[in-house]
Amino acid sequence: MSGENIGDLSKEILADRYQCDRRLGKQAGRQTLLAGDLKTQQQVVVKLLSFSSDFNWEDLKLFEREVETLKSLSHPAIPRYLDSFEIDTPHRKGFALVQTYIPAKSLQEYLSDGRTFSEREVKQLATALLDILAYLHQRQPPVIHRDIKPSNILLKNRSGNSVGEVYLVDFGAVQTLATQQGKTVTVVGTYGYMPPEQFGGRAVPASDLYSLGATLIALITKQHPADLPQQDLQIEFEQFTKLSPAFTNWLKWMTHPSLDRRPASVQSAKEALEKPPQINKSSLPLRKQPVYHPLALLPRAIWYSFVTGVIAAGACALIYGSLFMGLMTTTGWIGITLGGITMIIMALFLSLHFGLLLGLGNGIIITIVTLFWFHPLTNPKLHRQVLSSISMLISTLITIYFFKNMNFKPEWDSNYIFFAIVPSLITALSQGEISKFIARGYQKNSGL
Repeated sequence: MSGENIGDLSKEILADRYQCDRRLGKQAGRQTLLAGDLKTQQQVVVKLLSFSSDFNWEDLKLFEREVETLKSLSHPAIPRYLDSFEIDTPHRKGFALVQTYIPAKSLQEYLSDGRTFSEREVKQLATALLDILAYLHQRQPPVIHRDIKPSNILLKNRSGNSVGEVYLVDFGAVQTLATQQGKTVTVVGTYGYMPPEQFGGRAVPASDLYSLGATLIALITKQHPADLPQQDLQIEFEQFTKLSPAFTNWLKWMTHPSLDRRPASVQSAKEALEKPPQINKSSLPLRKQPVYHPLALLPRAIWYSFVTGVIAAGACALIYGSLFMGLMTTTGWIGITLGGITMIIMALFLSLHFGLLLGLGNGIIITIVTLFWFHPLTNPKLHRQVLSSISMLISTLITIYFFKNMNFKPEWDSNYIFFAIVPSLITALSQGEISKFIARGYQKNSGL
């Protein structure tokens, strides 16, 4: 990784430990330096965010997010977090992030040097980077890099038979889906490598797949993706390459401007890359397959919630019926018979009435939540947890209200816990589980 002289800054020792050597990169208000750790005698990378005239508070938010993200990551192909601190000296004010240094050249440097990459090498790169993205996207919450491009990918120990060791660096634009939910998201990334949805401040794991595909296209064509022709926002690169049809289709699939017609996950992208004969089977249906819209979830959600509600209400009715039978034992066989008939009628009435109420309520609510907060689906685990929690809360409130207002006998008021709380627990647990089941079905239909 090349650098440039940093003048007087080379005389500074940050935090009484890091001796600055040379600059590796610079942006407005930020710069990346190669430094020596005076304590360990190792070279490290120091990212500086300075309070200068071009300082932006949004940069501070991204900087803090990068620090917290790197702290949580542990992968051999990702720089490791070492230290972070505030800088407050007469010459400089700001923040610093220290991470491990990887002595390797970036893909951008290889391109600038005139190096070429064969289809075999590009596939090796794709596989290695997909493995890194699999680690990031499977985190909870998923970590989205948002700035995959040649300058942020390093190669080490490249040889004639191998592309070498692959590293993904610079998490300055990183985002998690947790930070995205319900908040205004900063538009970051690099023009030409960003998918259309990222321009709107909405990035999902499939956005990184687009950036990866655009990066591979840049390696093959030796041109910036923004300089290549486009057709309906689709990068047209075929005329500049001599790739196999299967790999060409795979790259077009990866860089499709529509999220609905792009790989939904790293796993599906990698499977199609490793089994080229299946890429056409994987890509062609995607161009016709409609998105599984949450409204299609409504009938299924209502039906399963209704059936579960009927079973739960029936169980509650049996609890009440057992008490009826106990009360009727003093009235003889006639009283017991009448009590049994009453119990059956009551159980049937309660089951249907209460099941319908819960079915409609739970089905409509989980459909609305899915439509407005989980479409398209990117975090199945969070989706299941939210639906389960909401269903348990709503069904508990409905059950308490429903059974509390039955009041078949005045003395039931003294047994409120038995006649309202216990049934509400039964109903809440059952509705919570059925909502998880419904969420898994939605996940499967969404291709995740």
